[in-house]
Amino acid sequence: MNRSPLIDHARNSGTRKECPTPERNSTTLVIRRAILATKIRLKRLGKKFYAFYRVVISDSRNKRNGKSIEEIGIYDPNKQPSLIQIKSDRAQYWLGVGAQPTEPVLKLLKITGDWQKFKGLEGAEGTLKTSEAGPDAQARVEAVEAEAQKLKAAKSEAAAKAQAAAEAAKNEAEEAPAADAEAEEKAE
Repeated sequence: MNRSPLIDHARNSGTRKECPTPERNSTTLVIRRAILATKIRLKRLGKKFYAFYRVVISDSRNKRNGKSIEEIGIYDPNKQPSLIQIKSDRAQYWLGVGAQPTEPVLKLLKITGDWQKFKGLEGAEGTLKTSEAGPDAQARVEAVEAEAQKLKAAKSEAAAKAQAAAEAAKNEAEEAPAADAEAEEKAE
């Protein structure tokens, strides 16, 4: 084999070093995964004209309803007042890591007080209005049963009155021919 003396020199000298290849579990790859451009956004669910949303953490490059990293809450604008449930501790974590909320989510975070808490502003309790608790299910069932009992009692009372009126009419009808017969006998 004819080799060039330059190639032999390069192979035999200690100047040539192999480039280190990163391992799959190296810290550089983990750091790259942690530094994602994450967004806190709304994921649309529901019917055509009856939408409700989930508050999710997702990569900013994903679609609106695409894969999400984590769900931290729900938002239902169809109820009165609107239903807003956000896990405050998870929202604080993701805001601390650097996730950017979209404008609608920022408004929701301000309503719940999570944004003020994150920024250290006043009003961390939020302005979220809660609906008054209506009667529980058992009380509603009892109320319906009581109404049904009233209707049954009224119906049976009306039936009893109708039956009494029918009997009175029947008695009058029976007495009328007898009274006519007595009147004829007296007339004779």
